[in-house]
Amino acid sequence: MFSLPQSIRQKISFGYYSIVAAVVILSLFTFTELRFLENKIETGDVITEFFDVTLEVRRFEKNYFLYEQESDYRENMQYVDKGLELIRSNVQDFSSIARPERIGILEKDLKEYRSLMKRYAELSRREVLEYGDSKRRQKMILERDIRQKGKRIVTVAEDISKTERQHLQNILSSSQKILIYSIIFLSLVVIVAGQIMSRRIVRPLKLLEKSMQVIADGKFETIHIESKDREILSLTNAFTKMLKELELRQRHLIQSEKLASLGTLLSGVAHELNNPLSNISSSCQILMEEIDEPDMKFKNELLHQIDEQTDRARNIVRSLLDFSREKEFKKEALPLKSLFDETIRFVKGQVPTKVEIVMNIPDDITIYADKQRIQQAFLNLIKNAIEAISEEGFIFISAHTHFAVDKTEPEEMEIYNFLKYHGKCTIEENTVDIKIRDTGSGIPKDLLPRVFDPFFSTKDVGRGSGLGLFIVYEIIEEHNGCIAVDSKSGEGTVFLIRLPMKP
Repeated sequence: MFSLPQSIRQKISFGYYSIVAAVVILSLFTFTELRFLENKIETGDVITEFFDVTLEVRRFEKNYFLYEQESDYRENMQYVDKGLELIRSNVQDFSSIARPERIGILEKDLKEYRSLMKRYAELSRREVLEYGDSKRRQKMILERDIRQKGKRIVTVAEDISKTERQHLQNILSSSQKILIYSIIFLSLVVIVAGQIMSRRIVRPLKLLEKSMQVIADGKFETIHIESKDREILSLTNAFTKMLKELELRQRHLIQSEKLASLGTLLSGVAHELNNPLSNISSSCQILMEEIDEPDMKFKNELLHQIDEQTDRARNIVRSLLDFSREKEFKKEALPLKSLFDETIRFVKGQVPTKVEIVMNIPDDITIYADKQRIQQAFLNLIKNAIEAISEEGFIFISAHTHFAVDKTEPEEMEIYNFLKYHGKCTIEENTVDIKIRDTGSGIPKDLLPRVFDPFFSTKDVGRGSGLGLFIVYEIIEEHNGCIAVDSKSGEGTVFLIRLPMKP
């Protein structure tokens, strides 16, 4: 069974040589047709020349009968001989036009015509008066026979000439059709070869290009291209190896980003731990001073405060450890308000005194998510909001649930359109919408489409890795949600997150 070469180079060469072969075959065929046509034209020239010769025979015959000049007779005989010579030397050409029997009769007529002309010339050379009326009648009979024979010769020559012209026209028409069909056939061959080459060569390259675009968008998906071409396979293997390396490096970068976030958290945690530790210390001092006092109720109250503040410190440390520890991705039901309270507590030490975080989240809203991963996303967004406010301002965090998009409510419709056209969100029912808005410097409109790209940052050089929002985008998608952003320079930025309420 025929199969195409397993190499792009070989396929291109195969297609090229196939087209060249088709062109050569068509050229040879056309050349053969032209040679055949040339031979037919030459045959036509012979037939036309013969017809012209017969006309000249009749012309000099007429002149000789009128004037009986010896020169006219000689010219007549020369053209008769020339006609006989054309027949003898071009038997094959004449036979291709007329039946051999007819050509034989034509040749016989020419010979008889010549014989009659000779007899007529012999009578003309003598004195007609010597022979009387009988010789004159004999001459008249010869003239009549010569004219009939000449007319018959011309008629046959004319019929042969017409037949040849018609035959030549048919050949020309047929050659034109064949040439047109050949060009159409060659065009079809080129088109079919081009389509085959396109499917076998261009299609894998297009798929490769599409895969590269997906990778350029930040999604490190494994490349699967159905192709047996060595170049495509080699390129696919090289890209697969590159993707693994990039994925490994990205994990390292994400871990670095997480460690950087952890450094920020430690500052906030240190601030948060200071309060319970101070409370514990104060309670212990009072307890030691009042150790001999009999008031057990007061002592129990102090011990209760120590225990409570110890649990608080333990919870802070546990939250920090949970955030920093590498864990398997696992979704669970999480109270959204408590999750944000804990996240804000991490960054409390980083919040400037003139920046206020205002939260409006109902207590009964829960999300189904991996705590560590979703907390990382919220943390990155809150940190970005803090950094966007230069001196003083607000950060508003709100959330609400809905079970269907009510397109009659302006606010619902605004959120729906915002997510649909900015975040390309497909989920519309049984969701939680989370909005994080700041009154900071904002993001220029032309940069908005790129904010979720890896290594893209709107901050000054050296102040950001460009992975913060990319990580947020990855985490939200990991939770089957979507995120959109809108901003105006000088008026602040809003991030809108939509997460499913159910697994």
